[in-house]
Amino acid sequence: MTNRVLRIDASARHDGSVSRDLTDKVIAKLSPTDVTTRDLSAPLPLIDFTWIGANFTPSDDRTEDQKSTLALSDTLIDEVIAADTLVIGLPIYNFGVPSAFKAWIDLVARAGVTFRYTENGPEGLLTGKRAILAVASGGTEVGSDYDFATTYVRHILGFIGITDVTVVAADRLMLDPEASHKAANAQIESLAA
Repeated sequence: MTNRVLRIDASARHDGSVSRDLTDKVIAKLSPTDVTTRDLSAPLPLIDFTWIGANFTPSDDRTEDQKSTLALSDTLIDEVIAADTLVIGLPIYNFGVPSAFKAWIDLVARAGVTFRYTENGPEGLLTGKRAILAVASGGTEVGSDYDFATTYVRHILGFIGITDVTVVAADRLMLDPEASHKAANAQIESLAA
């Protein structure tokens, strides 16, 4: 049973957003007791030289300015840590993820915090969580050779330890919207709460 959901909306659109609609339906199906929403239509800052310097300074040695620089990143990571399930509304833009979602990833994927390097390679530290991607695309077929969005998101979530990833897709909406919506709704109905 999913108790705590982190909802991430990556669409720049509000009205008429298929990924937001799918996300609403997924969350209704899960019936969580608590939902935290992170709407990326209000853009996150991109990492820069100052952020990188703060991030790679050992935590005990960080100045107050460096701690302040990392505060948003810390908050975003805390939201993921607190969640049992991430429900990510993910439109495909130009075969990949929206830049706003990439900014979220850059702030969340932090060495020593959400993953670490070991002698056996990288190890994700955010284990025991589930992610559901509510994907919408105009022409890109999810799982095709030119779908660089879902393969990337699966990879990066696995990299930070979230390997239980389900994709609900309303893809190729420009070709057959009715069939796309019907397929996505059927996938949502088959989700386990």
